[in-house]
Amino acid sequence: MERRQARSSKIHVFVLVGLILFSSTERISSLSVTVSDDECVQEYVLYEGDNVSGNFVVVDHDIFWGSDHPGLDFTVTSPAGNIVHTLKGTSGDKFEFKAPRSGMYKFCFHNPYSTPETVSFYIHVGHIPNEHDLAKDEHLDPVNVKIAELREALESVVSEQKYLKARDTRHRHTNESTRKRVIFYTVGEYIFLAAARGLQVLYIRKLFSKSVAYNRV
Repeated sequence: MERRQARSSKIHVFVLVGLILFSSTERISSLSVTVSDDECVQEYVLYEGDNVSGNFVVVDHDIFWGSDHPGLDFTVTSPAGNIVHTLKGTSGDKFEFKAPRSGMYKFCFHNPYSTPETVSFYIHVGHIPNEHDLAKDEHLDPVNVKIAELREALESVVSEQKYLKARDTRHRHTNESTRKRVIFYTVGEYIFLAAARGLQVLYIRKLFSKSVAYNRV
């Protein structure tokens, strides 16, 4: 009897985890955006007060970003046209806000340089039922609320992993770009030194040839 109960409890746990994993993929958007000037992505929020979170990272620099590079601007606009979140001059960051109303939200990037930049962009819209939802929908119960809370906690971990992975990709691209530039400058320096050495040899030979001709005279 005890074995059956233990087995049944394990099955319930697996089913619960499966439901969390399945439901956590419903309102997630992960994509790659190429930003040349202004580029926008739209996401629909079903409920007022939903938690909208995500992150973005510039993963592929077509030009080497110096200390004077202005970075990208990021703006979130509500369905009413109001700016609900903004970030200025960054190569990547996280964002999170409560949706003031339901509707279509616009996530826009602005690149002040004409060189296209590839951005890894990740959005998640999370909804946790509150007391008002429980009173409004008789089919909801505290168990569903706990499932939603666990789903959001799991999503937070997944979002952090994606953000760290994108940053790691950007660092690898930066290191590769730096390595190529160092090799290019080193080869160029050797070519310049070899050319200078050859010119010195030619100049010395020319001086000796003039000296020998003068002595003969």
